Amino acid sequence: MSLNIAMLSPELKSVTRTSPLATATPTGGTAGVPHNDFAQTLASMATDALSTLKNGETTAIAGMQGKAPLQQAVQAVMQADQALRTVVAVRDKVVGAYQEISRMQI
Repeated sequence: MSLNIAMLSPELKSVTRTSPLATATPTGGTAGVPHNDFAQTLASMATDALSTLKNGETTAIAGMQGKAPLQQAVQAVMQADQALRTVVAVRDKVVGAYQEISRMQI
C-alpha cells in the first residue's frame, strides 16, 4: 500500500464512504460527534496540501518573473515544502500502521 500523487487529487471524494456513525440516530449515542470519517479527513488534508503546493509553484514562478516580492515567493515555497513533508510523514505512518495490522495474528 502506497500513497501516490493520484491519491492526492481532488477526485478523492470518489473513494470516501459514508460513516456508519453518520447514519446513526441520536438515540444511538452519536449526538454531538463529528460525522467526518477518516477517509474524508485524509481527503481534506490532501486537498489542502495540493492547493498549498500549487500556490507555492505559482508564487515561485511569479517571483522568478519579477511579479512577486522575493519574501512572498520564499514563504510560499517554504509552506509548500512543509505541506509536502507533512504528506510524506502521514503516508509513512499509514503504511506503518497497515504493515502492523497485516502482521497481526487472527
